Amino acid sequence: MKSEFMLAITQLAAEKKLPLEVVLEVVVAALVSAFKKDSFAPNQQVSVKLNPNTGKVTVFAEMTVVETVADPVCEISLDEARKIKEDIQIDETIEVESTPQNAGRIAAQTAKQVVLQRLHEAERELVFEEFSNREGQIITGIVQRVEPRQIVVDLGRTEGILTTSEQVRSERYRVGQRLKVCLVEVHRSTRGPQIFVSRTHPNLLRGLLEVEVPEIHSGVVELKSIAREAGNRSKIAVVARQQGVDAVGSCVGLRGIRIQNIVNELNGEKIDIVAWHSDLATFIANALSPAQVATVELDEEVKAATVVVPDRQLSLAIGKEGQNARLAAKLTGWRIDIKSTTVAEEEKAALAEQVLRPIEETLIEERESEETLLIEPEEAITEAPEEYVEPLVPKEEEVTLPIEEVAPIEEFKPATQIRFAEDVLPGRKVKPEKRARKGKARTAAKETVEGAAKPKKARRAPRVIVDEDEDLGRWEKGAYDFSEEAG
Repeated sequence: MKSEFMLAITQLAAEKKLPLEVVLEVVVAALVSAFKKDSFAPNQQVSVKLNPNTGKVTVFAEMTVVETVADPVCEISLDEARKIKEDIQIDETIEVESTPQNAGRIAAQTAKQVVLQRLHEAERELVFEEFSNREGQIITGIVQRVEPRQIVVDLGRTEGILTTSEQVRSERYRVGQRLKVCLVEVHRSTRGPQIFVSRTHPNLLRGLLEVEVPEIHSGVVELKSIAREAGNRSKIAVVARQQGVDAVGSCVGLRGIRIQNIVNELNGEKIDIVAWHSDLATFIANALSPAQVATVELDEEVKAATVVVPDRQLSLAIGKEGQNARLAAKLTGWRIDIKSTTVAEEEKAALAEQVLRPIEETLIEERESEETLLIEPEEAITEAPEEYVEPLVPKEEEVTLPIEEVAPIEEFKPATQIRFAEDVLPGRKVKPEKRARKGKARTAAKETVEGAAKPKKARRAPRVIVDEDEDLGRWEKGAYDFSEEAG
């Protein structure tokens, strides 16, 4: 039958969720501190032994063997020492049972404080060892406090910290909400082990798949890679290790029930499951689903792939703000350039023209050079023979040609100017217009609006002969008739 002391230790271990051996070690260390402070010398070594069945406590003190005892607390005579150990010699040390009969109040208080402190340290160490082995796994917690820069999640034995960078922007957290989080990091600190959790880590999706899909948990379906943009969209590449197993169908489940549970846990995050393939071009084409791919060209030196898709599939392959192409690049680990069929054909045509044009120009130049060689005349004579050179006129001598005599030009005199009667006779006086009558007011107004009346043609004045000689000649010939009949 256990003593009350052992019952108390067992109950304490159950409350602290610590192993009984750990609690016993803590109590022994506390008793050593208490007894050493109350009944032994400061530099004396003291040890305590505790019987786990009966709960009896035995204290042993280390003493030095001497011939004559001066200090009974830390020295023992040779005769007494040989009762414990026969081959002991002088100046050697021996452990002697020195259990105090009654511990004082100060020793009891010291033991209590040491027990509490050691239990707390043991609990921290145990928590650290427990969670350090679970990094990358899924833990269920309850939101305990919502702070501006972090959220404190109750993990049962300890608390986890969900920082702002590890939170999903589209999610809203409230106190008492149950969350599944991924354990990211565990490290020691002065306040105990600090545990950091995440809602954006790809391992959260991996852990949820292992929980919901038995084939992944058992290893029949292997999860090759994960690309995730938390809160928006994720892509998963899976492959079946066993022949006859549909990897994508196993993850989706009957009527999509398996993947739907994961989507609900991630608050509506879209998940694309694609089939992994050993052929890299096929895998890249699958990673760009749901878009259809025409051709894939790989450049292994720079680890880049050029993907050609139909014109109507270009926006689907790129995705909203490039999300589909970005996730496909993360999933495959290759840089992906997406082009439409039209653009690819234009580039090929331009490249072909760029390659063929120098060849055509070279052929044309060679053809022209051959034609030039065939048509080229004999060498031109650069120096003419002396017999063909004409004598040059010296610059100093000037050649003067005879000037023919030209007849003097007579001065031009215009003929007699003919003048008209308008220029000779005095002008006619224009009578002032009379004032328009009332009856003709409308006509005058009309003329004012439409403009003045057209001027009448002036009567041509009789011809006046200016040349007197001509007039006299006509007179002599009788050209003028002054008879009454002629009027």
